[in-house]
Amino acid sequence: MARNICRSPIAEAVFRKMATDAGVVDKWVIDSGATTDWNTGSSPDARGLACLRTHGIETKHRARQVTKEDFMSFDYILCMDESNLSDLKKKANSVKNSKAKIELLGSYDPEKQLIIKDPYYGHEEDFENVYEQCVRCCKVFLENNS
Repeated sequence: MARNICRSPIAEAVFRKMATDAGVVDKWVIDSGATTDWNTGSSPDARGLACLRTHGIETKHRARQVTKEDFMSFDYILCMDESNLSDLKKKANSVKNSKAKIELLGSYDPEKQLIIKDPYYGHEEDFENVYEQCVRCCKVFLENNS
């Protein structure tokens, strides 16, 4: 289940920082969302926020659920695992004029770690692993789409 408080806020913050540093943030609408509404309005997990701060990144993200409009307005919707991918593709199929390309963020990982594992039930080092994988994937994604 996607809660939008662990992996995706980290990926969103990492990509926003990379796009800002590259001077292209104005060319992107960067957001993240969950496939469920469990944590709507919540801040990211404190361990994820601490991990981001360790790397000099702040985020004001609040959890939200992916909407039908997202499939019509975003060019890409990148997700973390097969369950997310399946849920998002089902939702996209119910949206007329869906234009979003739905992919696993891990498909951009040069180390070929396709799945970004949910660190929620883990420890601080699991959040660091998510951060490192997001950095690798976002770097390649940005290079391929600039």
